[in-house]
Amino acid sequence: MPVQIGATAHSFSEPTGLLSDCHRRIEMFLGSLERLAAIIGEPLSEESRSALEAALRYFRDAAPKHTADEEESLFPRLRQMDDPEARAAMQTVVMLEEEHRRADALHAEVDRLGRMCLEAGSLAAEEARRFGQAVGELVSIYKEHIRIEDQELFPAAGRLLSASEKAAIAGEMAARRR
Repeated sequence: MPVQIGATAHSFSEPTGLLSDCHRRIEMFLGSLERLAAIIGEPLSEESRSALEAALRYFRDAAPKHTADEEESLFPRLRQMDDPEARAAMQTVVMLEEEHRRADALHAEVDRLGRMCLEAGSLAAEEARRFGQAVGELVSIYKEHIRIEDQELFPAAGRLLSASEKAAIAGEMAARRR
């Protein structure tokens, strides 16, 4: 069952709202990773172990679907629009896609080190430092990335996309999760 943050969650009929809901989950799991980074050099409690497993699983399995939702469904439709607001929004998309690539590499490092920790029960000092550094970089990337998408790109897309385009995006998003 998906994690629901706050009092409301969007359905697939509101794809940009659903993408924003995903951002709340990303922030929640990043918060878990930040808390874990402070203790990952010590033996993990069962609670910490469970939190680490959940965060790693989310970023390994669910987060790539979110990126695909943006890069394969939303961004291409915005690129096709001949509209000044769409062109302005697209200026940020290249940067957002580059950040996706940077985040992918950092997530791979966090996953590798997190799995090492789960296997061994803790990380050696150098690995713990690298885990914390990678998590810190992810938090930094996502903070501005999410702000731009939630406050600029998604509202513009909500205004610009037709009902049929939103429905098509929603269908693609749902298909990725089947």
